Amino acid sequence: MPVVEAKQLEKTYIAGDIAVKAIQNVSFTIESASFVSFVGPSGSGKSTLLNMIGCLDPPTKGSLQVVGKDITILTRKQAAIFRGEHIGFVFQDFNLIPVLTVFENIEYPLLMVQNWPKKRRTEQVNTLLKAVGMADQGHKFPSQISGGQKQRVAVARALVTNASLVLADEPTANLDRTTANHIIELMKNMRDEFGTSFIFSTHDPKIVNNAETIFTLEDGQLLKNGGGNHV
Repeated sequence: MPVVEAKQLEKTYIAGDIAVKAIQNVSFTIESASFVSFVGPSGSGKSTLLNMIGCLDPPTKGSLQVVGKDITILTRKQAAIFRGEHIGFVFQDFNLIPVLTVFENIEYPLLMVQNWPKKRRTEQVNTLLKAVGMADQGHKFPSQISGGQKQRVAVARALVTNASLVLADEPTANLDRTTANHIIELMKNMRDEFGTSFIFSTHDPKIVNNAETIFTLEDGQLLKNGGGNHV
């Protein structure tokens, strides 16, 4: 079963009397356990598309199936629950909560959307801490760890709910080359270990070069010569 399937997807924003088409007639399929990159210039619609896949912004028209669910018919509350159970997010600025420890940041999604008992939460967080090479850092606060370590924590947080899909918007933008390469390799290892699909919106050639499938967007449209190229 595809993890994402979009058919004739459109997103239009209304600004006064002007209708701006951010996404126009876009169709694509992403299989499970994929490493996929959406590329294109700023304003091409990459982030808009990720927001729709992540149930943050509903499409105006078209069909969008995520993990076998038609998310276009979900209410805002239903979308939030679905997002919490199936989708993880990794951001370029990490988005860690500064007053929570590394352990607590990773645990936070479990407290918000899933009724997991404390013992199970602890085991799950410790499993992810070990998987991202941060087993001895759980007691620290975000201000006490490096940028690369913060992104490792963000990857663990994205996977803690056993997410089928992780959406990453420019996840290496604030990292140096060596650290960025380590994070990319970490995400590939997590894909292989957990079967999670990673979908990127990025300008970073390091991510693009590691993607197995590349979708190219321009002016909200998927280019025929760049839509779903396999590398």
